[in-house]
Amino acid sequence: MPNNEIMTADPTKRFTDRVDNYVKYRPDYPVEVITYLQHECGLTDKSVIADVGAGTGIFTGLLLNKGYKVYAVEPNDAMLQAAIGQFAGNTQFEPVNGTAEATTLLAQSVDMIVCAQAFHWFNEQKTAVEFKRILKPGGKVALIWNNRLPDVDDFSKAYESLLKHDGIDYNKVNHRNIGEINFKGFFKDGEYTVTKFPNAQTFDLEGLFGRAFSSSYVPQQDTEAGQKFKGLLKDIFDRYNSDGKVSFHYQTEIYLGEV
Repeated sequence: MPNNEIMTADPTKRFTDRVDNYVKYRPDYPVEVITYLQHECGLTDKSVIADVGAGTGIFTGLLLNKGYKVYAVEPNDAMLQAAIGQFAGNTQFEPVNGTAEATTLLAQSVDMIVCAQAFHWFNEQKTAVEFKRILKPGGKVALIWNNRLPDVDDFSKAYESLLKHDGIDYNKVNHRNIGEINFKGFFKDGEYTVTKFPNAQTFDLEGLFGRAFSSSYVPQQDTEAGQKFKGLLKDIFDRYNSDGKVSFHYQTEIYLGEV
């Protein structure tokens, strides 16, 4: 069983034991996100993109499907190996063992940087320096989150309450704390745009378990706390499912600008 204090202290290791569930159950991103980035960033078929904090490659896959060359920068080896397992045959895919603060990429080598569900783990000041180094002049950074809506229905409210009371460190690391990020300090001249798209996932009970245990702030499933959490989650599912299904509703948020 991993030491939760260590997992919290080193965010690059938080998801090591959750990779399988992460690959299967984490939400994708709306197709409109790619269309938006193509338009706003002037992407062409020659554009090179760095997906920093790429994880298992959820956003990387969307970019590869559009034909872009993608450097998938990820410090967690288990997650990076999951991405390699999916995309190793794609000549446009370049896995990189690196961090946001030290990507190892060449100076002025990428046209755009995306950070999907990752920027809240980074050191903002060091990341800004590194991103300015690897971006070509005029290149932009897109900080993207699938922001789960906690109060759209009774299931969402009950799930949120469960996380707050029986999660490990949910209140501390919940990515909705992105409001604490100094976006004005990160983006050039404090200028950036925020664009939002609706997104959703629907799960049966097994899928709900997988989605919940993909989160680093949920106790590991094979622990006593994890089994307690699983039982409470089943109770919520039993109360609020409709025809054996429940839904997670998201707002996909994109913070876009130069650094």
